[in-house]
Amino acid sequence: MKNMIAILLALIGIMGCMSFTSAEEAKPVILVVSFGTSYTDNLDLSIGAVEADIAAAFPGYEIRRAFTAQTVIDILSERDGHAIDNVIEAMDKLVADGITKVVVQPTHVMNGAEYDDMIAEITPYADKFEVMAVGTPLLTSYEDYEAVIAALLADNENAGSADTALVYMGHGTHHFANATYSQLEAMMHAEGYENAFVGTVEGFPTLEVVQSQVAAYGANKIILMPLMVVAGDHACNDMAGDEEDSWKVILTDAGYDVECVLEGLGQNADIRAIYVDHVKAAIAGSGL
Repeated sequence: MKNMIAILLALIGIMGCMSFTSAEEAKPVILVVSFGTSYTDNLDLSIGAVEADIAAAFPGYEIRRAFTAQTVIDILSERDGHAIDNVIEAMDKLVADGITKVVVQPTHVMNGAEYDDMIAEITPYADKFEVMAVGTPLLTSYEDYEAVIAALLADNENAGSADTALVYMGHGTHHFANATYSQLEAMMHAEGYENAFVGTVEGFPTLEVVQSQVAAYGANKIILMPLMVVAGDHACNDMAGDEEDSWKVILTDAGYDVECVLEGLGQNADIRAIYVDHVKAAIAGSGL
């Protein structure tokens, strides 16, 4: 009987140690939330690169991924068998896994509809963690705009060119945050990059507006680049596609020498550094 009691006490002690060790080993999590893309090659080069840089900067954290675009999630699942969580699924898993500290960092370009939806989805989980910090999108503060402009133009050999226009294609949105695009362009011009222009696929400024600005500037050549984290469907088709309504074709037909650069913002190391800084600020502000 004494031997049995001793064995039970020993087992209880071991189980207690195992439980304590498990809790000690549970890392805080940085959940990187992106719109997503079904272009898997560009996904690795952009969103994957942002996640990798965040992981390198915060080795004490586990990095997890979530997408906000359910359509993209479904395509990747059905076409490639690639399972990616939406925001609610990712938050449920954090709770189920016993994570107590989480930083949610969006890769969204602006504080628009996708960001608002993400905030609405994560807010009910706030009381399920000891700490839940939320980072800001790429273009949030005045300093962010300055950093993005430097990342895009400071080392661009065509910045300030008299005969070449740099045209950035943004997505555009019905959300009031669409003003982000005009502010970015205005600040580019204020900093001396008068040959840089910003247009959108689904908002303002439109391609027609951009084209009139380029004509007034007097450029003969246009370099088209996506102002999106990933060079996905809009960049490959609406910007650089061969259909008659693509920006490349419309501008070529208008007489311009057009070059397309299919690189998302996530492929720019200086842009990725801004996201890393936003994670740092979220952690610092939360007391993690």
